[in-house]
Amino acid sequence: MTKPSLTDLLHAAVTAVGGTERPGQVAMAEAVAEAIDDNSHRLIQAGTGTGKSLGYLVPALAHGERVVVATATLALQRQLVERDLPRTVEALHPQLRRRPQFAMLKGRSNYLCLHRLHEGVPQDEEEGLFDQFEAAAPSSKLGKDLLRLRDWADETETGDRDDLTPGVSDKAWSQISVSSRECLGATKCAYGAECFAEAARERAKLADVVVTNHALLAIDAIEGAPVLPQHEVLIVDEAHELVSRVTGVATGELTPGQVNRAVKRAAKLVNEKTADSLQTAAETFERIMELALPGRLEEIPEDLGYALLALRDAARNVISAIGATRDKSVHDEDAVRKQALAAVETIHGVAERITAGSEYDVVWYERHDRFGATLRVAPLSVSGLLREKLFEDRSVVLTSATLKLGGDFNGVAASLGLAPEGVEGEDAPVWQGLDVGSPFDYPKQGILYVAKHLATPGREGTRGDMMDELAELIEAAGGRTLGLFSSMRGAKAAAEELRARLDNPILLQGEETLGELIKNFAADPKTCLFGTLSLWQGVDVPGPSCQLVVMDRIPFPRPDDPLMSARQKSVEEHGGNGFMAVAATHAALLMAQGAGRLVRASGDRGVVAVLDPRLATARYGSFLKASLPDFWYTTDRNQVRRSLAAIDAAACADGQ
Repeated sequence: MTKPSLTDLLHAAVTAVGGTERPGQVAMAEAVAEAIDDNSHRLIQAGTGTGKSLGYLVPALAHGERVVVATATLALQRQLVERDLPRTVEALHPQLRRRPQFAMLKGRSNYLCLHRLHEGVPQDEEEGLFDQFEAAAPSSKLGKDLLRLRDWADETETGDRDDLTPGVSDKAWSQISVSSRECLGATKCAYGAECFAEAARERAKLADVVVTNHALLAIDAIEGAPVLPQHEVLIVDEAHELVSRVTGVATGELTPGQVNRAVKRAAKLVNEKTADSLQTAAETFERIMELALPGRLEEIPEDLGYALLALRDAARNVISAIGATRDKSVHDEDAVRKQALAAVETIHGVAERITAGSEYDVVWYERHDRFGATLRVAPLSVSGLLREKLFEDRSVVLTSATLKLGGDFNGVAASLGLAPEGVEGEDAPVWQGLDVGSPFDYPKQGILYVAKHLATPGREGTRGDMMDELAELIEAAGGRTLGLFSSMRGAKAAAEELRARLDNPILLQGEETLGELIKNFAADPKTCLFGTLSLWQGVDVPGPSCQLVVMDRIPFPRPDDPLMSARQKSVEEHGGNGFMAVAATHAALLMAQGAGRLVRASGDRGVVAVLDPRLATARYGSFLKASLPDFWYTTDRNQVRRSLAAIDAAACADGQ
């Protein structure tokens, strides 16, 4: 039997999902197939509307080897498993003569734990466990959530938190889930045979395509204990998010509350002397944290160093003691012991990491009005880790709508540990970049407007001229505005002022769930939606409800961001341009994602307005503009108002 051609397979898949074949999608599928066949690596930029999911799924399914697809967002994971994969598998079956299996795999804490559900939660103050269902008042929000979880546990087939609709609070979920460190293990657990997390792992072992998230991919790479099954091909979708997700997984933290909970959990399981030494170390650490001021610690202060050494040593003694004692009076001792051990091991690990003082780590204090101070430690860079762990022994395809920044792939490639394209070295994986474009006609569908006449944004204070400009733009557009702000404070200030000045309803992130906000925004064209980071990349509203996307300023990292400023300084110490490599690249990525909210379908028209004159006047402005879709560009405020009014009039004439 002759092998079916990639073109025929792609045609069958696109037809099955009711899509339209696009040249960019064909080019992408061919590049993915080539990478898999050559066991090589690709960075592929595929603009909105390309149909990139099928662009990588079809060649991956045709190849026949096991593929792991890692995505950043839950929405895309769901789309792949519930829509794209079932339809594609069926569409390809007549030609492939097989039906590849697929499965979703997440971290353990995403699945309901039957042991927790039935046996209870280890309690800090008491011995043993307590019944969380009895403890929560049935009329309280927590009580209602827990009762709903107990009913859901009887009917769910997956135990996956994301299959529970509507969802529950993190607090409620924590009562019936465990982390991988707290898990007893299938062989020791009375419910091991029915465990949802274990069942998901078993399904993944049998699947041809495993859909997971960036965080689990990072855990698999960092912790050395394989979570994902062996695979020949790795496809990272939404790859612009990968570095920040891996950094998040590789970040450790210590808080007084966390340390005190660990002390309470361990106290009943070790002798008094061992418990007291951890308690004393915890009290010393808490006193120091009360005085902690936010900012980077380039050197660990002497008093903090002593406190961390005391915590590390006391935690190590507790870990040894917990392993050597048994206490039959404690109900379900294995579970209590496992939870205590997990809590103390975390403290030991973070304290040891900070006291070791690696030049590759950044340490800083953070302060929160409600929760007090936190001590954090994160890697200065994850590029070496990614180069070593990601690109060995498999073909890797990284794809996103935004991978080319400033006109090439090298900035993103460097953050992934790759040398510039075409450069070969002993430990530098060779890769190729491909931009398959977008099916949209950006110069005809969108305008990039820079408000060059405004004052340069300062660090503090309201911007009166910016508020006036924003109000006039919204009025010209008839609402239909997505406002992307660089800080929550800026979004709130704009919402408050413009609610008083305009008749248009203004929704504000945080006042409702994100899903609800986006639904309401899409439903009423006169409505505006204001918010911060998650809106820059999480909003998909095609059509007339989103015809004006406003960015209040270029989203550079805050100058006092300890990790970003440390990374910038490190680049400069090695002879590079720290501002361009870190701050400008960070801003370019966010702006490209933000501008991508405007044109989501072939009929969309509108304006991306940047209320920061530096995009037109600063030397780095051309780098940022080169990272954005190729919209028609202007700084003429009157032209933009006329264009917005015309777009609004056309939408109203269509009854929208």
